[in-house]
Amino acid sequence: MLTALLAVRPTHSLLRLTPFLAAPTHAPRPEFSRLAPPLSRKLPRFRSRAFTSASVRCMSAGTKRMAPKTIGTHDGSFHCDEALGCFLLHQTEAYADATIVRSRDPEVLSGCDVVIDVGATYEPEKNRFDHHQRGFEEVFGHGFVTKLSSAGLVYKHFGREIVANVLGLNRSDEKVEKIYLKVYKAFVEAVDAVDNGVNMYDTDAPARYENNTGLSARVGKLNPPWNEPTSPEIYYDQFLKAVAVTGKEFVDATKYYGESWILARDYVVSALDDAQKTHPSGEILKLPCYCPWKEHLFELESERGTNPLPKYALYEDDKGQWRIQAIPLTPSSFENRKPLPAAWRGVRDAALDEVTGIEGGIFVHAAGFIGGNKTYEGALAMAAKALEMD
Repeated sequence: MLTALLAVRPTHSLLRLTPFLAAPTHAPRPEFSRLAPPLSRKLPRFRSRAFTSASVRCMSAGTKRMAPKTIGTHDGSFHCDEALGCFLLHQTEAYADATIVRSRDPEVLSGCDVVIDVGATYEPEKNRFDHHQRGFEEVFGHGFVTKLSSAGLVYKHFGREIVANVLGLNRSDEKVEKIYLKVYKAFVEAVDAVDNGVNMYDTDAPARYENNTGLSARVGKLNPPWNEPTSPEIYYDQFLKAVAVTGKEFVDATKYYGESWILARDYVVSALDDAQKTHPSGEILKLPCYCPWKEHLFELESERGTNPLPKYALYEDDKGQWRIQAIPLTPSSFENRKPLPAAWRGVRDAALDEVTGIEGGIFVHAAGFIGGNKTYEGALAMAAKALEMD
């Protein structure tokens, strides 16, 4: 099978992504040297695995036990969704050692164990995950309404296992579900939206600026330039780079949300529980240090039906001074529930002490979303006074 595939490489390309093994001592043949994101309970490493012609013959002529499973996707120009989808499948137990076949030949794809982003069918029971066919409207669920790409389809069906594997958790750990949903919202959904042409905003107004730095845009630029000679082998190697780029960023995001972001929730819970101890209004929160608190706060407020809503968050910075931050209207908004008073904005040090009547002032930002004081008592006094001012 493999020998036949390699012989017709002009119509489709074959690529192997496997767990890292020690490289052979002899010089590898370049056409068989491939990147390798493994299934891992720790951060997956990206290494090259060399295959000799002898090893390929052995794989094609050996026993069924040696034959790897295959992941099928289309050849030619590639996008972020199938590159990420291939990486995600390699983080599962079933497809950790799978070979990737790039082709549009139905006969070739029919022999693959799983096919993504090609084939014009979505049949999860047969491991077929395309989204281009007429009538396809599958979404992730859980309140999300963005139509899925091949990346989202793979994540929907295998994401809990993938999250558990990347974070080294048991699949029954309650944190897995939380991170599974968070990573879709914060990472995978954007890949789905871009691939399906979904605008971020419901408006016909022209964009104020261009943004070509997102993951999908960077993967697109890995395709061979239109005005340079190319070949299936060049597409082969560039697709590997795309898998590596998307994979590393997925793992980084999953580890951030699973090992850092999630831990801040307990701090926000405590801050809400103690809000009236911090200030009788219940509108000032005290956090012990800076942490990613905003999304947790909005989720907890919704769950609890918090009323009144907090207006300011206080936390100690890395210099032992205290910050007063106005709570935004949404986690990503530049508008705040109650900005710091206009009379304080852009004022610093002794001048700030004079205008506030509170000692220890450091600054208030010109936009009024954050300020600082040398002590917790000073910061709390500033926040309490700001509640009473415009």
